[in-house]
Amino acid sequence: MTIKDKKKFRRNRIKMRIRKRIIGSSTKPRMTVFRSNKEIYIQLIDDLNQKTLVSASSLGKDFEKEKMTKMEQAKRVGALIAQKAADVGIETVVFDRNGYLYHGRVKTLADAAREAGLKF
Repeated sequence: MTIKDKKKFRRNRIKMRIRKRIIGSSTKPRMTVFRSNKEIYIQLIDDLNQKTLVSASSLGKDFEKEKMTKMEQAKRVGALIAQKAADVGIETVVFDRNGYLYHGRVKTLADAAREAGLKF
C-alpha cells in the first residue's frame, strides 16, 4: 500500500465516521465540500430524496479565470453558495467537511458562507 493510498483510506474512514451522524433533509440539507489541488466544490444535498439542491464551484461562470489565491476562491464560493441557497429558500444547513481538516480553505469557505447569511 502506497502513501497516497494510505491517505485516501484515512480520509475515507474519517468521512464515513462523520457521515453516519450527518443526514440532510429538504429543509436542512447537508452542505458537503470537496477540495482538489486547484479547485473547490460545494453542494447542498437532500439525503432523504437523494437530490442535489444547489451547487457551486470555483469553475463556475462567476469565476472568469481571474488571478486569485485558493483562499480567495474558497471565500467567493462560500458567499456564492449562501446566495444560491437564499434564492432557493434554504436558511440552515448541516456542514459536512467530507473528511478534510477544518482549517485552511474549508474553514474559509464555511466562514464566508456564515457571513453571507447561511446558518450552521
